[in-house]
Amino acid sequence: MRRGKEIAQGSHASMEFLVSQLRESDGTDLKIDDATRCWIAAGMAKVCLQVNSEDELLKFHHEALQRGLKSSLIRDSGRTEFHGVATYTACAIGPEAADTIDQITNTLSLY
Repeated sequence: MRRGKEIAQGSHASMEFLVSQLRESDGTDLKIDDATRCWIAAGMAKVCLQVNSEDELLKFHHEALQRGLKSSLIRDSGRTEFHGVATYTACAIGPEAADTIDQITNTLSLY
């Protein structure tokens, strides 16, 4: 992906947990849990890690869900890149305590 596309996809992923709640509630009943409140109050930290394939991205997403964490997976439509093929491009796990997320992502390198 082009650098700008990478940034956009990561941005989509980092906000999807809130946006999906707004979509589901028509914007009238957004519920913020304690982990999200703490994340917002502490400055909304984000750590960008890299995977080597779409399959690996899906593996981390599914592992987070299996452990009961929020995980937002972004699928690009493929109109501007990926030759018209819809492709999973980014995943955001959390908000949650860093040590909890690290149990899943500790083998990944910083991007």
